[in-house]
Amino acid sequence: KVYYTRTGDTYPELHERTKMANRMEVDLFVSIHCDAFTKESAYGCGSYVMGPAKTEANLRMAQKENAAMLNEVDYEKNYGGFDPYSPESYIELSLRQNAFQTQSLSFSEKVQRQFRERVGRKDRGVKQAPYWVISFTTMPSVLVELGFLTNKKEEDFLRSTQGQEYMASAIYRAFKEYKAEIEGVEYRPGPSPVIEQDTEETVEESTEAEDRAEVKTGKDGIYFTVQIASASAPVQLIPENFKGLEGVTEHESGGLYKYTYGHAVKYKRAKDLVKEVEEHGYKGTFIIAMKDGERMDLGEAILTVGK
Repeated sequence: KVYYTRTGDTYPELHERTKMANRMEVDLFVSIHCDAFTKESAYGCGSYVMGPAKTEANLRMAQKENAAMLNEVDYEKNYGGFDPYSPESYIELSLRQNAFQTQSLSFSEKVQRQFRERVGRKDRGVKQAPYWVISFTTMPSVLVELGFLTNKKEEDFLRSTQGQEYMASAIYRAFKEYKAEIEGVEYRPGPSPVIEQDTEETVEESTEAEDRAEVKTGKDGIYFTVQIASASAPVQLIPENFKGLEGVTEHESGGLYKYTYGHAVKYKRAKDLVKEVEEHGYKGTFIIAMKDGERMDLGEAILTVGK
């Protein structure tokens, strides 16, 4: 189900958008924008996830977007004294630890690939930036810039019915692929994308008795685990840091520290682990496949283990 922060020509304040998403406990927050620049030659689409700006240009864009709060009534009260032009405010914002960064990056990369390969738009890539609206949500969150309204050709495309349908369809296809990845089912892109459900032929059911009898890794050393969080700095592996969960493990990948829970030889048993971590208060977790200490393609792992 999709919830809109607005369906007409209204302006919900930035803090209201994040509060709405958090209150409804949605699984994914997507903030869709159009960009602008001082030079008409700038064009293309990009996506942003929460994090400190790596360049001055990214910081300026975030400042421009965040400055919208200055037009709101009682903005100092609603934003806890956050100043969109103060370096100190962004230092404080950068210290926020996003437990959903992996999922946010995964979705944003899929969006950009759809824009590039299916719509033929210039891909400006996935970047980190301290946008307020995606820094205070409690779920995977991405800010998408569809293009530059200061570029006449791109403005005409984005204003056209065809352009809007193409861009909306690209985001929708990216979401279907992301949803399939999170749920651990096979995604086959095409004119009419279909998410295929697991069957008894591809995934064998595992009982608790079977799990106790199994070794720690299955066929070809493959096992499934549940990723519950990621961080830019290491976190001490004690239950107090993971909502009481014991046995959390850590591995580093792409400059981030990934934290996983549980160890299952069979995929369906891993689904039970997801329920277990959800009972401890985690949301947005997902199953990954591991082999020899490295993450591998989930679909390939399911096919291998299910043979």
